Amino acid sequence: MTTYTTLIILSGLVIFSYLFDLVASKTKLPAVLLLLLLGIGLRVLVDNLKIHTFDFLKILPTLGTVGLILIVFEGSLELKYEREKNKLIKGAFFSALFILIASVSVITFIIYKITGQSFYTCFTNAIPFSVVSSAIAIPSAAALVKKSREFIIYESSFSDILGIILFNFAISNPHISASSFAGLGLNTLLIVILSAVSCIVLLYIMGKISHHIKFFLIISILILVYAIGQSYHLSSLVLVLAFGLFLNNADAIQHAWFRSIFIYKNLSNDLTQLYQLSAESAFIIRTFFFVIFGFTMNIYTLNDQVVIANGLIILAAIFIIRFLYLKLFRKENSGQEAFIAPRGLISILLYFNLPASLKIPEVGTSFLFLVVLGSSLVMSIGLLATKKSKTKPEGLV
Repeated sequence: MTTYTTLIILSGLVIFSYLFDLVASKTKLPAVLLLLLLGIGLRVLVDNLKIHTFDFLKILPTLGTVGLILIVFEGSLELKYEREKNKLIKGAFFSALFILIASVSVITFIIYKITGQSFYTCFTNAIPFSVVSSAIAIPSAAALVKKSREFIIYESSFSDILGIILFNFAISNPHISASSFAGLGLNTLLIVILSAVSCIVLLYIMGKISHHIKFFLIISILILVYAIGQSYHLSSLVLVLAFGLFLNNADAIQHAWFRSIFIYKNLSNDLTQLYQLSAESAFIIRTFFFVIFGFTMNIYTLNDQVVIANGLIILAAIFIIRFLYLKLFRKENSGQEAFIAPRGLISILLYFNLPASLKIPEVGTSFLFLVVLGSSLVMSIGLLATKKSKTKPEGLV
């Protein structure tokens, strides 16, 4: 394959992704779903033409991690804190927490019944299937009303963070003891301190850089701190969410000393440019990640009726749990929020980070692919159905 052929393929994928985003804005069909199908189509084509390709699984976790950071950062840069939003933020946190706990519990039981493996092994395998993917949920919520959109941004980000915390805790503690929870508390305290220090330092650096290239430097430092934190099993996604929120709300801090040192003349313009850069970078990374994930899937394993049946059971559990919780505990639920429970980038990353000794053959990549694909399909159909039901009465008036 020549350099020019590679360039044609890469630029073509970006153009297709852009067109998919346009289609998604009109139809509520997630662009991610179309990207997955594009990847599958390319795999079928390559197999038929017997073209030798690179082992893309080697770069998938790295691409996914960068994409997750950028997508959560982009979403947090949209959020403006107001005291009136305390109830919404608290509701989003508890929604993410209780739905995660309930989903992990039910899916652990399902995997145990399917495989007969130990409870601990089933528990660790259940976590990737229990986390709402902010990478898909945040773009999919773009057309919702403001309060619902903000709820989904907060909830999906909290779900990612809590899922990573639970996953790191489960992997690091095969046997639970008092010291396990002491370590969890210490790690949480460390990431809060690291987040606070990083926010202040990065804002200070932004104000002091006079070079015309500075936003990629800021994002690179953010990724660096995230990677260092994750290497010590800290839930560094807290840092990413906190930094975006801090930047977008720093001008609301009225303390004279703080404003004199950290608030500078071009902060508002810089935030606009930083948001644009992170959004476009996230778009590129997301494009390649989901196309590659679709490309690496062996779709022929989906002929297995047992895999399909078990995948459908897990999908049913995911949406029943979500629907019941929002129905009972969120009065402002518009109905559309109940369908925004996609599994995607974070689920794939957590699955690939499972130690080989804990992976269950019956819960393989084809099983994961089915749940990712199925949850996006259910979300698309649900959003379309609820949109029609909402517009219909208005047309009759």
